[in-house]
Amino acid sequence: MSPSRGESARAIAIVAETAADVAAREALLDEAMGPKRKTKSSEKLRRGRRPSEGLAFVARDASGTVMGTVRLWDVTLGEGGPAALLLGPLAVDPSLKNAGIGSALMRHAVAEAARLGHGAILLVGDAPYYQRFGFSSQKTGSLAMPGPYERHRLLALELVDGALEGARGTLKAAGRKLKAQVVAA
Repeated sequence: MSPSRGESARAIAIVAETAADVAAREALLDEAMGPKRKTKSSEKLRRGRRPSEGLAFVARDASGTVMGTVRLWDVTLGEGGPAALLLGPLAVDPSLKNAGIGSALMRHAVAEAARLGHGAILLVGDAPYYQRFGFSSQKTGSLAMPGPYERHRLLALELVDGALEGARGTLKAAGRKLKAQVVAA
């Protein structure tokens, strides 16, 4: 990763998340987002699901430590609506804020989603941050999240022109379910 204006020159590699990253990812999310992260509306769409195939990434430093994470999830836009992705959470080690890791993770995730042929990405976040990646609320007026959320924070990016045309309704979880864990008696 090459640093942009105001970013540090720390060597970071963005790679596919592995099962070995789960504990580090969860600890990073807890530290960066706090205990209320699991009560958000976006979490309702992620619960019990796996990220979209090939769209879960971590940023590692030279020692292999997980310094950031981003995942994308399969959703449908309303009942029987078109498929899309939900991005989140995006998190970076708080000690590395403004190092450009979050931006690098976003660029990588968007590029991979486009390469894999997805039509659109939605997220709930701050427009001033995400607009630099092409996200806006311009095409989300007829869409809703399940549960409470701030409408102006529902943002979208079309990867394919027209992918959100006519999309309406509440986002629904889709994609691969987590396998049930068998507990030995």
